[in-house]
Amino acid sequence: MKRIESRDNPFFKRLKRLAESGRERKESGQTLLDGLHLVSAYEAVHGPVETLVVAESALTKSEIAQFITQRQTVTLADRLMRDLGLVDTPSGLLAVAPWRPATGEAKTHIDSVLLDGIQDPGNVGALLRTAAAAGVRQILLAPGSASAWSPKVLRAGQGAHFVLDIHEEADLTAFLARYRGAAAVTCPDGDISLYEADWHGPLAWIFGAEGQGVRQALIDQADLRLRIPMPGAVESLNVAAAAAICLFEAVRRNLANTESLNGKLQISAKTTRSL
Repeated sequence: MKRIESRDNPFFKRLKRLAESGRERKESGQTLLDGLHLVSAYEAVHGPVETLVVAESALTKSEIAQFITQRQTVTLADRLMRDLGLVDTPSGLLAVAPWRPATGEAKTHIDSVLLDGIQDPGNVGALLRTAAAAGVRQILLAPGSASAWSPKVLRAGQGAHFVLDIHEEADLTAFLARYRGAAAVTCPDGDISLYEADWHGPLAWIFGAEGQGVRQALIDQADLRLRIPMPGAVESLNVAAAAAICLFEAVRRNLANTESLNGKLQISAKTTRSL
């Protein structure tokens, strides 16, 4: 097990660049995964990571000690792990791993989430996690959004990245022009309540940046301009919270439709047997 104590160590400098530079991550094709849960989620889908990095004090944690047994591991002095600045309270375990963007063009016939310039890493990660939980598999991020494969977004996503097709630097206007379903956007002056709106088939949800919201050009392309009823004494919701409400309203409807169809099939089967 290699131990590093100096900031001048070449491997530590590489970790620092991966932690801080989107350009470095893009050119190297690698990123940093922080925490045992995130590393395990990656390996469950893509297999073993290249290198595990553990803080010196984390060697006493039984879960981490067991996880790194008989594996290629680099130990960092605790102050160096903190110097990476990935999170306020480092988990003590990092991995260097390839980041895996979607290949090919975005599909125009499946449910999708479009992020228009959302810059907060925590919000982007939460949105990806919510989309994955709701069964959406395709994400498009417009230029100006936080880098999906940055360590902070990965940490907030908690493994969602590894089950999603993520398209960065996407032209959302061009995608919507080709999309074979309906596009929906939430805005305070929406034409209809989310809970009263009617939609069928694939849906592209558009969520906008903190503060300025979705660009007007994208609002104009939307088939559904929805408002989320808020009877309380606030004027707006955090974008990640708004997305969770919308995506799980779609889940609720899909489940209700499935249960209704199953009920009709059961009735039909009983009728057939009685003839």
